[in-house]
Amino acid sequence: MTDMHGKTCIVTGSNSGIGKETALALAEMGATVIMAVRNLERGQVALDYILQEVKEPHIELMQCDVASKSSIESFASEFKSKFDSLHVLVNNAGAVFSKRQVTEEGFERTLAVNYLGPLLLTRELLPLLKSGVPSRVINLCSGLYKSGQVVLDDLQSEKKYSSQKVYRNTKLLLLMHTYSLAKKLEGSGVTVNAVLPGFVATNLGKNSGSRMQDLMFGMMKPFQLSPMEGAETSVYVSSSSEVDGLSGKCFSKKQVVTTTEISNDITLQKQLWTKTFEILGITDH
Repeated sequence: MTDMHGKTCIVTGSNSGIGKETALALAEMGATVIMAVRNLERGQVALDYILQEVKEPHIELMQCDVASKSSIESFASEFKSKFDSLHVLVNNAGAVFSKRQVTEEGFERTLAVNYLGPLLLTRELLPLLKSGVPSRVINLCSGLYKSGQVVLDDLQSEKKYSSQKVYRNTKLLLLMHTYSLAKKLEGSGVTVNAVLPGFVATNLGKNSGSRMQDLMFGMMKPFQLSPMEGAETSVYVSSSSEVDGLSGKCFSKKQVVTTTEISNDITLQKQLWTKTFEILGITDH
């Protein structure tokens, strides 16, 4: 087991599933773990579980709704007031919604949770990641990205919305952003990698708003990995010395894997980067 004493880690969406197991594993290694969750009540249940499982854990619960730019900024501000550096950021939170929803800030919710949120949170915490070098950013993607598309003129799915297509698309966008950011941070000491956790039994599709979708997720559970199994690669990329210095990679089953041609399209990556910050209304990127 890797010794993570003295390391500060943030895990988003750590109230259940892969995120909870990732937070637990890092706490067992001795890391100071911040569980960044949208729902504090559910987060407390997960925290209580970890406190029972780990001896003398250094772990804290903080609120962060990754679908909300203002919530991300508030979380980052609070974190900066408590810590001088960050060593590991695991962008784990993910979601899928059966019907198109728009956040208060005007972003399609699946896009906000799965893509814009991780991008913004990483951006807000980058100064602390640079203070904590060597440091790591881990973005949780999905093997479903392979059938995703990059629709630059409709990233917000205003023309047509399909929950499964939007989920796949947003996971492709996050993978491409992982590659783009890794290039921009080359030589900084901050590494950025993606993880494909596999087919895992989580609460991702729970309460999606569709009875059929909820039933479908329920029927598939016997064929899925446990959250603990699903977290193995996230924990590996977060902590293993074997990953030292590796950046701009995608991992599956603790191995670097080659991803699709479209995900590696540098021209498209640059176009996506520009379009994304245009949507966010951010010029200094």
